[in-house]
Amino acid sequence: MPDLENDPRLDPRVKWALRNVPVTNLTDVDSRETLLEISNHPKAVAMREKGAALYDSLDTEEVASSAGLSITVHEFTTAPDANTVKIRYVRPEGDDVVPCVYYIHGGGMQNGSAFDALYRIWARVLAAEGLAVAMVDFRNAVTASSAPEVEPFPAGLHDCVSGLRWVVDNVETLHIDPAQVIVAGESGGGNLTLATGMMLLRDGDIGLIKGLYALCPYIAGQWPQ
Repeated sequence: MPDLENDPRLDPRVKWALRNVPVTNLTDVDSRETLLEISNHPKAVAMREKGAALYDSLDTEEVASSAGLSITVHEFTTAPDANTVKIRYVRPEGDDVVPCVYYIHGGGMQNGSAFDALYRIWARVLAAEGLAVAMVDFRNAVTASSAPEVEPFPAGLHDCVSGLRWVVDNVETLHIDPAQVIVAGESGGGNLTLATGMMLLRDGDIGLIKGLYALCPYIAGQWPQ
């Protein structure tokens, strides 16, 4: 169980905000089916909806302005599974060719969506710096994103790699500098960032990207201690 009170890595402001949040010591489940049942129980759904409402309240123009930004949604077909996945694409208005951050959202590779409030905010913050932000809404392993299918590994990874290839194939239409594309993500998205790079390297296509940035990656079943 994490010791939030004495962890020197924790910002004091975050520590204060978490002071009344109960810490739950999670244990393993006996099967994937059990996990899906627990995670989709009405109480769990209600808890997620409550959290989403809180974050939605933070998604304001004062927090992250949309002025001067173009926000569009694109769909592509993945390989090898041939399912449909969305990319939320945010960039400065106009046709200037700009660098691109291909972003993979967090959520333990199980939950969350690129359309959630935190990622809507984050995309606007990055795009306001003159970047294109392509957020892939891959298939989750436990609860659905905008992709309705809930599938175990490697489904989400296939979607991430396919989405990256789609972005690179469409740099002219998207007005992206093909020499300035990086893959980034946090937590579970950090894991998928590294895995996407490994698949590109395996396939001889690592040259499609300029680099990788994995922020606090969720690896080896836990956050590094």
